[in-house]
Parts: sequence; structure tokens; C-alpha cells
Amino acid sequence: MKNLNTLVTESINPRSQNLDQIETIEIVKIINQEDKLVAQAIEKELTNIAKAVDSISLALKKGGRLIYLGAGTSGRLGVLDASECPPTYGVSNHLVQGLIAGGEKAIRNSIENAEDSKEEAIKQLKEISFSSNDILVGIAASGKTPYVISGLEYANSLQARTVALSCNPDSKIAKIAKISITPVVGPEVVTGSTRMKAGTAQKMVLNILSTATMIKLGKVYKNYMVDLQVKNQKLAERAKNIITSVSEVSYQTAEEYLKKTDFNVKLAIMMIETGLDLKNAKCQLANYEGHLAKAIKTIKEEKR
Repeated sequence: MKNLNTLVTESINPRSQNLDQIETIEIVKIINQEDKLVAQAIEKELTNIAKAVDSISLALKKGGRLIYLGAGTSGRLGVLDASECPPTYGVSNHLVQGLIAGGEKAIRNSIENAEDSKEEAIKQLKEISFSSNDILVGIAASGKTPYVISGLEYANSLQARTVALSCNPDSKIAKIAKISITPVVGPEVVTGSTRMKAGTAQKMVLNILSTATMIKLGKVYKNYMVDLQVKNQKLAERAKNIITSVSEVSYQTAEEYLKKTDFNVKLAIMMIETGLDLKNAKCQLANYEGHLAKAIKTIKEEKR
């Protein structure tokens, strides 16, 4: 195993060596300045991130799933991103899933030795019937977590698509995965505390991966989340606001079409913009695989 001291994320940050001897405002300034480096590190990886998005999108279009796999903070971030996809984009809970070393208990409670288990990653992947149709994103700040290494190797053995997300150059998981994303954020403010800059970088990358994928799957119209699930009053208001903004109709009209479509924002916009009835609007959306812009444009052109 690679010596921890040789990892960038474990090295000492010269800009924060006197943390315990400075005023509070100076502490938070240092943390804030270091956090500014995260976006810069991600910018250098945009080409690889785009490759990963295209690979994820292709897998999902073919009926596969996006599976995140990680331990500790990395695992929790994967679980978080996966859990936010259904309410935001109206997808199934099964389409994007997060697996964490130590299982469900590890989401709330630290189980530090779980990351050393190579067997658990394979066991968890088998339990969800992971197959060659799916894509696995292995997340590990160090890039050498045994649990993640094992999961990626197992996915490769099935000829599945694989992506590695780490924060150390030339990491083990980067060499295993078919696509690697490596935002090198440098040493942490608190030495080795990878829940800080490395965790922030991972969160930002996962946000990009899932958001860009959902856009490519037709879950976004212009820059509106038109497949959101209306489950509470706040989201009901958001849905009405989306329709009034997109279609330039009154609040009352937006409410009327939402009721007609059982609070399906995309379908409501489709009906308003094209003049189609509910049945035909559903049919046309299906024909264009849920891509609202393509459907509206084509139907309007046909009517000319």
C-alpha cells in the first residue's frame, strides 16, 4: 500500500500550519481561501467529466443504472447525490443508487474499518444485480480505498462502464477505471481531513455528473426542472412558476393545466405550447423520449 505521506491529500498545508494560534476570523479566511482552489481543480478535469457524462447517459438510455460506490465521506456524498435525483428529475429510486462501505448504518455512523473490505463491495453490487448494462462511479479521495478498488475491478470483469473520482494524481482507482476524474485540490487545511476540499470537490463533480446526465436525458427544458415530482406545497408553487415563466400564461392557467395532467409539469407545458390534448401530448412526448424542446419545435413546424 502506498505510504499515506506521499499522497497530496495527506500532505501538510504550509498556509494553515498555525491554525491553533490565530483568531477566528483568520481561521475562516484560510478555509475560505483554500476552498476557492476547488473550482480551479475541477476546471482542469472538465474534459474527463464530459466523457463520464456521455458514458453515463449512454448507459441509462440503454436501460442501465448509475451506481456510486464509496466509503466514509465519499460514500455519503454518493448516497446524497443519488437520493436527490428522484425528487428533482422524477426518476426511479433505482436509476441512480449510492452504495457505501458498511451499508446503511455507515451513512449516519462512522464505520472506519469498512473501507478495507474488498468482499463487501462485490457483495453489495451482487445484491443489486449490477450488470454490464450499468455504470459504476468509484469515489475515493485517496484513490486507494480497497472497497472501491474491488468494486471497480468487479465491474470491469463484467465489462461494465467504470469511472473513478479521486483527488490524488496517478491513483490506483484512476488506473483501474475506464474514465478517471482527478481534481487535485492540494493539501487540506487540517492535514488529512479529506471531508474538506476533497469532499467539496467530489460533491461538485457528482453534481455535474448527475445534472448534466439528466439534461441529456430530457429532464430539463431550457434551464427548468420540468420533471420534478410535486410532493409538497413548495414544489407545487415551483411547478406553477415554471409553467408561467416558460409558457407566459397566468397563474390560474398554470394551475388548471397542472390539475389536468396530475401535476406533470412537462406535460402541462407540452399541452399549452402545442395545443394538443392530454392523450396526444403524452404520445408525442414519448415519441421524442421526453425531450420537450424537440417535441414542441417539431409539432409547431408541422402545423405551419
